[in-house]
Amino acid sequence: MNINEEIVRLRDLLTASWRMHTAIKSKPEQIELISSSEILPWQKGTQVNINFRLWRQISEAERDLLLLHEISWREQTKWLQVGVYQGVAAMALLGGIVEGLQGDVTGIAIAFLLGTVGVNQVLRANKSAQVKLAADQEAIAVAQRRGYRETEAAKALLEAIPSAARLSGRNSPEFTELVRCQNLRAIAGLSRTTVPETSINDF
Repeated sequence: MNINEEIVRLRDLLTASWRMHTAIKSKPEQIELISSSEILPWQKGTQVNINFRLWRQISEAERDLLLLHEISWREQTKWLQVGVYQGVAAMALLGGIVEGLQGDVTGIAIAFLLGTVGVNQVLRANKSAQVKLAADQEAIAVAQRRGYRETEAAKALLEAIPSAARLSGRNSPEFTELVRCQNLRAIAGLSRTTVPETSINDF
């Protein structure tokens, strides 16, 4: 596999906005098949890191859907998105600055505590099954615009999840991955059991 040619091919899969703000880099030293950076408030997009030694061991369809899911997930978990806990973190930061200017040590401590709670909740929510399922749906939708059938894209992503786990050195799937796989089986027409979003509880 020519790495530069593969990166060009992968970039062609992306939507125009994703292509503009996403960097795809070779990272042979990482143990994960694919990883990416959070999109922080001062950033417009993510950097996707790929271990191409592992990457070449899965099919092209699996590679395509893994990439689309990774970027979709990062786009859906931007720190600037409006949410309760983002608001808590922002207000705590603002409060901490005000209390600091006033020299209120207790106020600073409370603001720091609230900020920590807000940030932790944002990080937890970003890895929730609901967010991952939404990223799967968007990845499949983008793949359909690139010539994949919905069932074909769902099956490719279904096969890619355990492949990525195995190549990254994990023997058993995570809870969120099990939920995703069940939902993808339904989309691929391999199961009649779907995953109601309102009934998902992450551990």
